[in-house]
Amino acid sequence: MLFFSTLLRFFYVLLLGLILTGYLNIDRQSVAQLPQLPQDPLIEVYFNQSQASTYTESTRQQTRSGDNLEEIIIGTIANATSSVDVAVQELRLPGIAQALVERYQAGIKVRVIIDNTYSRPWGRLTEFEVTQLSEREQERYREFFQIADNNMDGYLSQDEINSSDALIMLTNAGVPLIDDTADGSKGNGLMHHKFLVVDGQTIIVTSANLTNSGIHGDFLESMSRGNANNLLKIESSELAELLTEEFNLLWGDGPGGKQDSKFGVQKPFRPVRQIFIGDTKVAVKFSPISSTKSWQQSTNGLINQTLELAEKSIDLSLFVFSSQQLVNTLENQSQKGVLIQGLIDRSFAYRYYSEVLDMMGIALANKCKYEADNRIWEKPIFTVGVPNLPPGDRLHHKFGIIDNSIVITGSHNWTEAANKNNDETVLIIENSTVAAHFNREFQRLYQTATLGIPSWLIKKVEKQEKECGDLLTETQNPTIDTNTKINLNTATAKELETLPGVGPKLAERIIQARQNKPFTSLDDLDQVPGIGPKILEQLSDRVTW
Repeated sequence: MLFFSTLLRFFYVLLLGLILTGYLNIDRQSVAQLPQLPQDPLIEVYFNQSQASTYTESTRQQTRSGDNLEEIIIGTIANATSSVDVAVQELRLPGIAQALVERYQAGIKVRVIIDNTYSRPWGRLTEFEVTQLSEREQERYREFFQIADNNMDGYLSQDEINSSDALIMLTNAGVPLIDDTADGSKGNGLMHHKFLVVDGQTIIVTSANLTNSGIHGDFLESMSRGNANNLLKIESSELAELLTEEFNLLWGDGPGGKQDSKFGVQKPFRPVRQIFIGDTKVAVKFSPISSTKSWQQSTNGLINQTLELAEKSIDLSLFVFSSQQLVNTLENQSQKGVLIQGLIDRSFAYRYYSEVLDMMGIALANKCKYEADNRIWEKPIFTVGVPNLPPGDRLHHKFGIIDNSIVITGSHNWTEAANKNNDETVLIIENSTVAAHFNREFQRLYQTATLGIPSWLIKKVEKQEKECGDLLTETQNPTIDTNTKINLNTATAKELETLPGVGPKLAERIIQARQNKPFTSLDDLDQVPGIGPKILEQLSDRVTW
């Protein structure tokens, strides 16, 4: 009995040690590990995974490292005295919705624009509709359900829904809200903006969607810290004016009025705007750009010009990178001796269209065909790779740092789909104080990243080469059987050009459209700019999806 008691005591001591060790490893993030950096008085920078601050989450009630981006947004809204404009792809946080409702009920002008993909409230989905969601969206619905089910009875009452569903909260209060179908379309591209303008003076520009996974972390995964995101809080009436101009184009006359909203390429072209915020030079550019304008005038063109300024270093932290022209410029800079370091989210880094592959000197084919104009680097680099993030989290940044003094940031992913389809904002900020914050975030991610070509990827390339032989390129004309239907979601540009009425430009638009939303019907095809009733009729029996 004494032996058993001693053994049991030893077991508990050992278990306690393991628990404490695990707790310390997990809770290490609840202690600020780095000193705060100085902030520019007019351009403050925050990161939800920062190691220089901590906060306690309202839902999971755990203290963790990071800046509380939601609290910053709520505080900014709460200080509004005349107006609040919100343009964000997705808004699911009830705390932000409540702040907007309170300002609206206080007589403040509040306007909200979201993307149509995320305009359906969770609380109004039927059981069948939930089963039709993607696996990822079903997980997010389950998280909403668990958070909203306050009494944990496995059932959501209307009161629970009304206090937990951000979109229902806004609707019930009468807060004016539209999505990108307000122009009479079914939504072209993405309404991908992520900005707020308060009182024509205070601006929030962020890479984060206003969701738990975008800011705090997946509710059902305790280690999750939210997708790695940044947020700028800026004081500038001039920048506010430019963002309000963009917002007004999208808004038109608001909900229930004429279908006069302008989204995507329907907006008038506006060149890059150069402004000063205090002593800081800032370039402002909105996407997308029409195919009638040159690429150099586009947002990616502006990013390209900024990359060409580098003399010493370029550091990239990007959700996705698939612009061939931008990676070609990076190669030119690398050959001149500029140090290129880059991190891309793991879910995109190793896909056949990822430019990280070019940088590492390899190429992947899609159905035994390389991308058109693909160009792997003659002198590959191995200072690029993927970050190692907590479970469920993604690298959602869209920033680049030039010579530790210039920052490229905003909502714009470095893709041609964003460039030519999506409503986006990009800021180019020439400020070393601001750059220091982004550099710290980059170094945090880079120091534990997996760099270079993983062994499994080498094996995949070798397998492709063996199976495909001499790989074709997208620029080669395949033999097309005109009696065979063309799959809009998988066809190459050359295959699309064999369709009646489809030339190179229209083929490119179809490819860009499917990168945002796969085609599921002729109605989807009808939304592609340039597809009129005549062409649609010609294509009706020639295409599939």
